[in-house]
Amino acid sequence: MRGIKATVLVTLLALSASGDANAQPQSEDGARLVPSVLIVTAHPDDDALFGGLVYRLAMELGARVELAVVTDGAGGYRYSTLAEPVYGLKLTDPEVARKYLPGIRKREVLAGGKFVGIRDYHFLDQPDTGFTTDPDSILEQVWDGALVQQRLQQIMSEGDFAFVLTHLPMESTHGHHKSASILAVRAAAELGEDRPVVLAAWFANKGDTTERMFHGLPGYPDAGTTTAAAPWRFDRTRGLGLDGRLNYKIPVNWLISEHKSQGTMQQLVNLGDLELYWLYTTNPPDATERADALFDLVNTWTDPG
Repeated sequence: MRGIKATVLVTLLALSASGDANAQPQSEDGARLVPSVLIVTAHPDDDALFGGLVYRLAMELGARVELAVVTDGAGGYRYSTLAEPVYGLKLTDPEVARKYLPGIRKREVLAGGKFVGIRDYHFLDQPDTGFTTDPDSILEQVWDGALVQQRLQQIMSEGDFAFVLTHLPMESTHGHHKSASILAVRAAAELGEDRPVVLAAWFANKGDTTERMFHGLPGYPDAGTTTAAAPWRFDRTRGLGLDGRLNYKIPVNWLISEHKSQGTMQQLVNLGDLELYWLYTTNPPDATERADALFDLVNTWTDPG
């Protein structure tokens, strides 16, 4: 390990080992030091999946969090009915959507990101051709996969990110989600030993009777994870604020509310008690240690003030 990611790991491990939940991660000169994070998603509303952890890192721990969105979001017009009077446009018309929806969705993601502390955005503007579960067609025909991978690699390298967050590439999920995750994994793998740790995420509710398991994506061995069950989780129902009467679902709900053009997004309000996180097999040798330290920090640190 070299550079800032090595320093972050050493600092987080020291905090975890000390058992001091009130110790703040600091560099040698006393400055606050927390890992920087890049989120990679397919669409301009997918970052809601990570909202609780991102709020915790960015708003409470001061981490730098950035978002890379692969598509232009133009295919998200099918459930835009309620947004038509909001924007004064016939957004359910595909021709209108192709012209106006990319700009609208960019404004929505910028507005929503403010509630969880996303600092900067990277829009790759690949075609959003609507729903499919097939990543092959997206990677080989719809997107310029080589260009996206190159651009993500550049973003990761220039940003010196310690962690990258992606959607869990389940067989049943959107092919765009799977494709964005695959390209993020491949981009990180090209960065050498000091590359960021890439995590896959999905959500669950505390009342679920079965545990979410992931056994890989056929045809894409680089999208495999080290375990079938998620080793780490972030609890959005954890209390915060005066008397702990608030929780992390609230800023996530605020983020969701900004996506007026995406009607089905509003059905996710208050869903997802838990954010689950897996580790890809292509990660660097110390990835488990680094992820353990990250989640020890976010789950134990409390502000002494």
